[in-house]
Amino acid sequence: MGGAIYLIQEEMLMVRHFARSIAEDYFLPAAKDVDNNQRIPESHVWAMAENKLFGTSVPSRYGGGGLSHLNKLIIIEEVARCCGSTSMLLTNQDMVINPIVKGGSEEQKISYLLPLTSGELIGAFAITEEGLTSDLQSVYTTAEKMGDHYILNGKKLFVFNAGKADIFIIAASINPTIEKAGITYFIVEKGTPGLTLGREVRKMGVKGMSAREIILENVRIHHSQLVGGEGKGFKILKETLNRTRLNVAAQALGIAQGAYEEVIKYAHKFARTSRESLRFHNTQLMLAEMATEIEAARRLLYYGGEFLDSGSSKAAATASMAKLFCSNVAMKVTTDAVQMLEGSGYTDDYPVERMMRDAKITQIYEGSNLTQKLVIARQVLL
Repeated sequence: MGGAIYLIQEEMLMVRHFARSIAEDYFLPAAKDVDNNQRIPESHVWAMAENKLFGTSVPSRYGGGGLSHLNKLIIIEEVARCCGSTSMLLTNQDMVINPIVKGGSEEQKISYLLPLTSGELIGAFAITEEGLTSDLQSVYTTAEKMGDHYILNGKKLFVFNAGKADIFIIAASINPTIEKAGITYFIVEKGTPGLTLGREVRKMGVKGMSAREIILENVRIHHSQLVGGEGKGFKILKETLNRTRLNVAAQALGIAQGAYEEVIKYAHKFARTSRESLRFHNTQLMLAEMATEIEAARRLLYYGGEFLDSGSSKAAATASMAKLFCSNVAMKVTTDAVQMLEGSGYTDDYPVERMMRDAKITQIYEGSNLTQKLVIARQVLL
């Protein structure tokens, strides 16, 4: 099980080096401005598209790189290490790509995957509703069938990148009373009559990635825009979450790694004057904890990537374990980093306070960590 990681070590190192060079050249220098301006510049989208980062794990016949998802996780990790907000360009695009890969028709794959992987189209995924942020089995947005069309009505919350999206994957129910059995995915293009953007959400972290409400009022969609057919949405969602929860875990790991490296730089800066002091001794102990937690998180994440790529029955449980553990490590490491830098850490003179704010979302989206514990418990009790 574990040996495969070392068999592809050389490929992983090449992918890491490639992703790190892009992230450090384009994303790291702008990370503070992205947070302050609450906007990801178009140059970041261009850099990802130009270097084919959006579709690295998509089959090559649809314009992707055909790499393993494990390698995709390394790319997300490296981008998040430099800028948490910018890493959401990758995780968010994957939320749209994966349902089409899993359940889309051949025509949909040809029409949408090629431009999504090239960055020509930007997507947004809309499932969350009022009071249902972690209950993915209940969707109250309705899809009423009328001949060859469906009429969509409802409101979605926390739709990341909605303001820039060219297409939306929208979860609606053909019958809300049957809960998950009625969930159906629809591809809705920007400009479709009845689809409007609501208020923008003011967030604690990942401020560069906007989140909007979207409102659906008698949105008329042809049946050819269904993904996977009526009532297939929940099955596709479960398969998609095995991938996207690992994506969030990789994002969390990257943020933790970035904070850890900032503490090391800070420690070196003041080492000459404080090497014999109690303060420096305590810093060493906390760094040892950080290093151990990050390495443990990385191993769990990569095992999750292996299981997913191999089609293992352990993929779902390990994805939730990785998401739970990596996000908790990110929150602890970034909080400790702020503490270790003391007053400086609480200011934006250093990036650790931004990293702490960015880390928090990884404990919440793609199913909160309480939800992950329930998923893990159900799997181990099978």
